This record gives sequence, C-alpha cells and structure tokens, in this order.
Amino acid sequence: MPLLEVCNVSKRFPGVQALKGVSMSIEPGQSVAVIGENGAGKSTLMKILAGIQTPDGGEIRIEGRPVEIRTVRDAEKLGIALIHQELNLCDNLDVAANIFLGKEPRTCGFLRRREMDRRASDVLRQVGLDIPPTSSLASLSIGHRQLVEIAKALASDARVLIMDEPTSSLSTGEVENLFRVVRTLRERGVSIVYISHRLSEIEHVVDRVVALRDGRNSGELEGDQITHEQMVRLMVGRDLDQFFPHKPHQAGDLVLSAQGVRVRGNGAYPIDLQLKAGEIVGLAGLVGAGRTELLETLFGVRPAIGGTVEVAGKAVRLKSPRDAIAAGLFLIPEDRKQDGLVLEMTVGENITLPGLMRASTAGMLPSRWEKSIADEMIEKLHIKTPGPGQIIQFLSGGNQQKAVIAKWLAMGPKVLLLDEPTRGIDIGAKHEIYEMMEQLAHQGVAILFASSEMEEVMGMSDRTLVMHEGRIAGELRRDQLGEEAIMRLATGVTQAATT
Repeated sequence: MPLLEVCNVSKRFPGVQALKGVSMSIEPGQSVAVIGENGAGKSTLMKILAGIQTPDGGEIRIEGRPVEIRTVRDAEKLGIALIHQELNLCDNLDVAANIFLGKEPRTCGFLRRREMDRRASDVLRQVGLDIPPTSSLASLSIGHRQLVEIAKALASDARVLIMDEPTSSLSTGEVENLFRVVRTLRERGVSIVYISHRLSEIEHVVDRVVALRDGRNSGELEGDQITHEQMVRLMVGRDLDQFFPHKPHQAGDLVLSAQGVRVRGNGAYPIDLQLKAGEIVGLAGLVGAGRTELLETLFGVRPAIGGTVEVAGKAVRLKSPRDAIAAGLFLIPEDRKQDGLVLEMTVGENITLPGLMRASTAGMLPSRWEKSIADEMIEKLHIKTPGPGQIIQFLSGGNQQKAVIAKWLAMGPKVLLLDEPTRGIDIGAKHEIYEMMEQLAHQGVAILFASSEMEEVMGMSDRTLVMHEGRIAGELRRDQLGEEAIMRLATGVTQAATT
C-alpha cells in the first residue's frame, strides 16, 4: 500500500488553473522526483501536501485513509515535512534550539535542556552530522544547515520529506553527502519527494519520476527509463535536439581589459582577463574559487584593491556599481530575489528602474516612457506576465530572471556579467536564456558568465577561464573543453591550460 497518495487534486488561483486533476503516489522508503517547467504546478502541489495551501478538489490519502491537510501542523501530525529551498532556520539560535523550535520539551514551563540536547544528538547522527547540539547555527556551512533542516524534520517523526531544490547552494562534496543521507533515510523507510531542475542529479537519486506540464500529469518514468532526454520530453512536450544553441562567434574589438586586478579577500592573486565584442566566455571553478567575488569587483560592488580596468579602450575606476553602469558594464547577480529585483514593485518598475535618471529631463519622465520600455522588453524576452503592472514576486523564477536581464538590456550593455544565470529555473526557461545570450553576442555584446553546471559552461562558451582559490588557473579554448580538463584546473592539479 502506498504511504502517500494524491488523487485528482485541483487548485485554482485568480486567472490561473494551477493544478488540473493531478495524481501521484509514493511508497515507504521510496524516492520520487516531481519535475516540470516553472509554472507546471510543482510548487503548488508541494504546498498542498505541506499544508501551506488547500486544494479545491481531489483527495489525499495516507496509507489508504483519506485525510484533510488544512495547516502545516496537520501535515506534521501526518508525518509530512517540507524542506524549503531557502532554509527556515534561525541564525541566532544553536542547533538544538533550531531543531526543536516551537516544540521544546518542557516541565511546568521550564525547558528540559539536557533532554533536548540528547534528542538533537540522536537525529544529528541519523543525518551524519557530527557536531555538538549546542553549536551556533551561524557558524555552519550551507551544507550543514541543510542537514540540520532534515534533522529538524526527523525530530518531528516525518515519514515523508519533501526536498525543494536541496542542492542549489551546495558544493560538490556537500551534494554527495546529501545523497548519502537520502539513501540512508530511504533504508529506514522514510519516503523522499525530490524537486530539482538539475536533471543529472535526478538520474542518480530517485526510484521514480512524476512529470507535470501545465498543471497536469504528463507521464512517469522508472528505473532505466529515467534519462535526461526522456525527462526533457515529458516536461516540455518535445525534444530539445540542440539544447545549447551556441555557435562559434567571430570576436570583435577588445571591450573589457583587466590588468593586475586584486580582489578584496584574494589580494595575493592579481587577475588578468580580456573580453572581446561578440564573445561568450565561461567562468568555471569549484564553490569558493572566487568567481562571484571577481564579477562583483568588475561591477564595483567590491572595489578592487589594485590593478586597472579598461572598457572600450577607456580606463575606468570601478568604485561603485554606478561607475560600472556608466561604463556600460552590467551584472546579473546570482541571487535575483535578494540583489536583482525589488519584489514588491511591478514588472515594469523593475525593468525601467536603472534607466530612470538617464530618461528623465529636469526630474520628469517622458510621457508613457516606462510602459513603452517595459512592453518592449516583455515582448522581446517572452516574459510570461499578465502585464507590466503585475507585482514581480508573483512571477515564476525563470520569468523573474528574464526581468533582471531585461532591465540591463534596456540600457544598451557593452559587457554583460552573469553569475549563475540559470540557477533555480526550469529547463525550458534555461533554453530561452541561452538563446538570449546567443542573440546578444551576435549583436556585439561581450558576455562573461559564471556557472557551477559543467554542461552549461561547455555548451555555451567560446572559451573558458577556470578559477582555483581566487586566481585564474588557466584558460581553455572551445576545442579543449571537457570535464576532466576543467576539473584539473579547478582543483589545482594543473596550473596552466594546455595550448
């Protein structure tokens, strides 16, 4: 008998039918991936199971018994726990306090701290985390915090763990450790619902795949059927014959030149790099290699502590993002919600925000300027939104990312810096981002993009710079690109690319 069954569940929001008779099941100790493009209904289904939202129709069963899940507490009582992509933990508390927050063992109102520490140690051991329960959460890595979140669920006797993009911020080693924990939990009878846009992970960590498209079931895969190609076909309803639309570009004039740039925190390693018009250059490296720090330095977020930068042959001083913007150099940040958007503002306001000063005359904006620019960018980048007046936080991740890109495209960039441009977006939106990069390169924009996805770097780069411990360990031409060649440089085994 399945542990959890979803039977013909539907959910409607104003103007949108999010779920249309969706069904799925999961057995004890089984791992099931739920895949689909942004807007396919994955998040809505998971929120219904976790008690954050209620369905309009259909039925949910636990061990064959119909149940009602109206609140998060209802879900917890049934043994269902959702581990959010953005972890729900408190930095100012220790590990044990986070695990039992709101459920602390007490006697006559007094906290039984010794018992709490003992029980916390038990669940920490179950997830393979060998740390004292009194450790400060703020001192832990993202990977360890993820395990604390899982331990928190286990302390509530969770039988079904829903993991939403659990590896999006983890290093390679932390990902492997998470997979080991998932396998251990399955052996103990805990069921896993796994949501990830990284299809290569899904092939290795789940027993079955349930695909959604436009709020409906589009198919299931098991065992050897679980391949990248099959998953893509179920998600988008077609084959992506050429997922990376990259074509070699004829590089133009030198647009960006950095000589001896010293990045704050890695000042011992001066960095030299050049970008030419119409060129797409990948920036590879392991987590902590310094890719984000380099991009933020070029954008003026982190003022350089040495070296020179020239844009189109003109020396520029990048002491703030305003200096970079004035030079035609723009950054798409890794965290679009925190650093790229004002979530409470509309799509149109976000797109036109950087150009307000440039477009205004005597403090006044030209009539209808904002709507005209927003409409143009929405159409150009195929942003799915009811209109420029839609609050941007209600768009899917892929469409939010397009809006971040749109605000800079409206400014006419010379150089575009992209930090993890497809992080947390679905496979269809990724393909659209890649096509946009190709179009911009064809128009003469120089692109430098950092990515943790090896396939993305190899698929979209004219050449690749590989970083190791704050320095550029080497450069690889397109005909030299391969996983082994990149990893040798990224791990410091090789310090210069073979020519």
